[in-house]
Amino acid sequence: MAVFAEGTPCWVDASLPDVEAGKRFYGELFGWTFAGSAGAEYGHYTHAYLDGSNVAALAPKPDGRMPTVWNVHLATPDIWATAARVQKAGGQLVMQPMEVGPFGVGATVADPGGAVFGLWQPGTHRGFALRGKPSSYCWSEVYTRERDKVDEFYEEVFGYVPQDREDAGIDYRAWSPADTEPGPDSAVLGRSVITAAFPVEMPAHFLVYFAVTDCDAAVSTVRRLGGRVSADPFDSPYGRIAVVSDNQGAAFALLAAPA
Repeated sequence: MAVFAEGTPCWVDASLPDVEAGKRFYGELFGWTFAGSAGAEYGHYTHAYLDGSNVAALAPKPDGRMPTVWNVHLATPDIWATAARVQKAGGQLVMQPMEVGPFGVGATVADPGGAVFGLWQPGTHRGFALRGKPSSYCWSEVYTRERDKVDEFYEEVFGYVPQDREDAGIDYRAWSPADTEPGPDSAVLGRSVITAAFPVEMPAHFLVYFAVTDCDAAVSTVRRLGGRVSADPFDSPYGRIAVVSDNQGAAFALLAAPA
């Protein structure tokens, strides 16, 4: 299993009101199968598999007031040191580092613009066993109104090497891990700006992308399963993209790479 460079998205999970409904939705959309939940000790956390490889997880929301959302977890070899850098750089520690049995140590933090993400120091659970293939995770980006503060934050905390993507047609920055040459082949995370084109009530957030072979067909399946489409399929330099929500309200994106 891959060892993830510091600051690389290494895992995603969905916080849902109804995990069984989530299993039906994502099982049909992506062909995922699911192991039994980890039990009450671990919040009934349920892993999703594609062809036997671990690709994501679904978890019941412990509090109904919490958002229904896909969560991104960034890898760190020393979660306590990273959490300290988060606070020093102007972020917030939402949940202190906590050991999760033998699986690893997790924490929840927020950047200066308010986007929430996880930190993960691996134990026996290292992260994705499969990514970048159809029906698995392929990309994440943070949406913010605090561009300058947020750029400085991530580059200070994780040592990211930035590259502004003029071909995106919007104010977009991609980050590569420290000590790498920036570019599409090394980039692990993107940053986009929430402009006046978005609803004023939209909070800063992370958007998780899953790869698909046919974006339009996947969007049709989302609709049939009771999900919603917030951005119909459109072409980009990176492939055909749509932004959707599942039938419980967790938003994510679909990406069909260019042929």
